[in-house]
Amino acid sequence: MSLPSTPHPVFSSLQPAAVWAHFATLCRIPRASKHEDGLRDELYQWARERGLVAIVDGAGNLLIRKPATRGRELAPTVVLQAHLDMVCQKNADSDHDFFRDPIIPALHDGWLLCEKTTLGADNGIGVALILSALESDTIAHGPLEALLTIDEEAGMGGARGLASGLLQGKLMLNLDTEDWGEFYLGCAGGLDVNVERLGRSEPLPVGYEAWRIALRGLRGGHSGVDIHEGRGNAIKLLVRVLRSLEQDFSLRLAELKGGTARNALPREASASFALPAGHGDQLALAVAEFQQLLRSELEGVDEGLLLEISSCVVNAGMAPEEQAVWLRTLHAAPHGVRCMSRQVPGVVETSNNLGMVDLSPTGGSCNFMVRSLLDSGSTALADEIVSLWALSGTVASKDGYYPGWAPNPGSALLKTCQAVYKRDFGADSQMQVIHAGLECGIIGAKYPGMDIVSFGPTIRGAHAPGERVEIVSVARCWQLLKAILAELR
Repeated sequence: MSLPSTPHPVFSSLQPAAVWAHFATLCRIPRASKHEDGLRDELYQWARERGLVAIVDGAGNLLIRKPATRGRELAPTVVLQAHLDMVCQKNADSDHDFFRDPIIPALHDGWLLCEKTTLGADNGIGVALILSALESDTIAHGPLEALLTIDEEAGMGGARGLASGLLQGKLMLNLDTEDWGEFYLGCAGGLDVNVERLGRSEPLPVGYEAWRIALRGLRGGHSGVDIHEGRGNAIKLLVRVLRSLEQDFSLRLAELKGGTARNALPREASASFALPAGHGDQLALAVAEFQQLLRSELEGVDEGLLLEISSCVVNAGMAPEEQAVWLRTLHAAPHGVRCMSRQVPGVVETSNNLGMVDLSPTGGSCNFMVRSLLDSGSTALADEIVSLWALSGTVASKDGYYPGWAPNPGSALLKTCQAVYKRDFGADSQMQVIHAGLECGIIGAKYPGMDIVSFGPTIRGAHAPGERVEIVSVARCWQLLKAILAELR
């Protein structure tokens, strides 16, 4: 099968055409984390048809090698790196199936976006830029290695499984950041805390009636990049509401669900519970008052919050002691910024996202994603969370640790990138460290001494419905990538 496929009509007017045609292919083929096989296999076949060396490693990553253009054989080998998977988030009123349906974007005021789902510009644009470099017969470059990893968004499994002897290049351009005009040379590391607890269900008392409360309308977003903005966490907010209702009514909790991705700020959550019959009017009043209160607290950040109640059917509830453990501990559990960096002003040092919860009368689970620029910082906060749950005898385990990417301000590759940017765009670029997990730290640990710089187009709302990418910044990234490759001799 040839690639790229005929672009969706929305791409027909966009430039550079080659980049957008490749991104159209990524929109066409579902690529949820851990389900990238279809896309990877098509890219593998595409590379082979072009006479390029293509390798799928033991972890499932795709490596494509392209020889240097004539006269550049002695130039340093450059690794171009991005990840194939995307965060799959959608609004509750969307019937999109991320395992079957293509992404259908739209144009709006210079941006490409999806209103009800994620777009996958993170990191699909990076992949499209790399494929365009591999395809081009006109740009000058030394030997290229395109490393397209899998499973970045759900645990960085591809980078973790990368063999230490596979790459030949000593320079790497990662194309997975989201602010045009900025070069990144450091990022947070982190790990997950996974909580599991078996429970005991009990029949509901006689004379109880069941209700469902849903919290929606929050912006959500990237659990690292957006954590400092104070956006609402649907799980934390709904737990707060339930704890208040416990004090006013004899509430018996049956279910609590919220969030769908560990690395996304949870936008929606819902709970099913039962109350003594005849309290519907008081419940509605209490919920309405709480909605007004929370909107006031989130003014300027998340005023779209909605709390909705409806009747439902509940067959059993949690045992009271289990309900107490879950609601009290989730209420006390940390979420958000722990501290700001003293070494990198204006950047979050350590944070935590309570990203998912799934409770039923017979038990449940939840996930915390901890990030820090200091490896000791993420470990310390994770240990605190484990200790909090241990107070109730609940099992909480640490998993998926990955190292941060330590900045190297003396990077020779950075100096080249900055000089090319100033020459071609007539302005100084910015140097940044990002409070998000890039694969650079893991890859750098496997390949000591590799010089790494990251850049990308302007993307907003990553990891949430409404994700969008600025079209003009994609063209600028393509211009910059070509110029950097030509400069490296």
